[in-house]
Amino acid sequence: MKHTLRFRAYLPDNVASEAWHQINILRQIRNHAVRDYYNSDYNDRPSEYDQHGKLTMWANQWPTFTEPSQHAAQQAISQIYTDLETLQERRNKGYNVGRLQWQGAGEFRSVSYNQPRRWNVDHNTGDGRFVRLRLEKIGWFKIRAERDVPPAEDIDEVILKKETTGEWHVSLVTTVEDTPEKPSPDEIEPKDCVGVDLGITSYIHTSENLSVDTLDLSDEYDRYAREQRKLDRKEHGSANWEKQRQQVAQTKRKIKRKMRDYQHKLTTWLVQEYDIVAVEDLDVKPMLETTQNAKNKQDAAWSRFIELLEYKGELYGTHVETVEPRGTTKECSVCGVETAKPIWVREHSCPACGHTEDRDLNAAKNILNRGLKQLGAGRSESTPVQTALPTFTPQREAVDAKRVVEAGSPGA
Repeated sequence: MKHTLRFRAYLPDNVASEAWHQINILRQIRNHAVRDYYNSDYNDRPSEYDQHGKLTMWANQWPTFTEPSQHAAQQAISQIYTDLETLQERRNKGYNVGRLQWQGAGEFRSVSYNQPRRWNVDHNTGDGRFVRLRLEKIGWFKIRAERDVPPAEDIDEVILKKETTGEWHVSLVTTVEDTPEKPSPDEIEPKDCVGVDLGITSYIHTSENLSVDTLDLSDEYDRYAREQRKLDRKEHGSANWEKQRQQVAQTKRKIKRKMRDYQHKLTTWLVQEYDIVAVEDLDVKPMLETTQNAKNKQDAAWSRFIELLEYKGELYGTHVETVEPRGTTKECSVCGVETAKPIWVREHSCPACGHTEDRDLNAAKNILNRGLKQLGAGRSESTPVQTALPTFTPQREAVDAKRVVEAGSPGA
């Protein structure tokens, strides 16, 4: 499987200037390719190979297109077709998606290479904290080696990106050969399986009745609002406006980093602690459009949480099953009878079997049961009263999100 290592990059002024100049030209190539694609007849749209062939013709017409690496230009065009495939996949799932959009100055911020001869890695810098990296047509620069930097021949792809804060980062994509083999679902004990309900009052609630609080970012958002108000008072495009824009970007970056760190630690703990993790596959977009809790749901970043969970499941050899979330709250985890309940009712009480427990715990158990069924290890449809977990409900344990951030796992 592919594994991405991200490093902070330090580009000399001349290299940074050249890199940003080339990225801007790649943006123009990308926009031209998108326009060429959509201006073609619907039944005769150009393929990725066709547009790679047109690149030489475009370069003859616009000599500026020859300045960046032609390999990087091909990669910019290839990314269009990757994005088109993603749009089609979402369209097939019933989502209402549009077309690829024109990207203005500053919206396209990266350059990528996927052929080893396009880069070099120099570990002999005399300073163990840094490694030097060279990219074709851009030049040499340093990256901060907070972890081991693989040799050039072990790198499959290099992506250089300028953040909105002005910082540069480089991502090195490698292949991990020896990933742990996932155990057979039939051999996994119930105690090694967990269902995860995603919520707002708590970030997650597990089928073992462990509740992890949502990360409190109120102070960071207050600062972000203050910096944004300062930006609004600056003259757009002035030097002071640009300086304040970077300050706003840095404040927003701090929020994203805290949330990402929180999610990384929480997902790592889940895949290391359990052999099967079942989680609801939420469609977040309509929830953001139609509910009053849109900001809270956006802050929770559930889509990224699920993506990280699936990625780390492959990395650690854990089964991660995403299940249909519809009805997990209404359905009784013991007998399967559905009972409608408004959002403010926080306890599940089944009128059929009399089972009573916390609403989120009941949902987490249903999520686990659905995940086990998908793996072929769940309860039988003919015996709905059987459950993968005992009906005994332990005392609910709540974990402060701060403990996850500081210690790395809710169990620490």
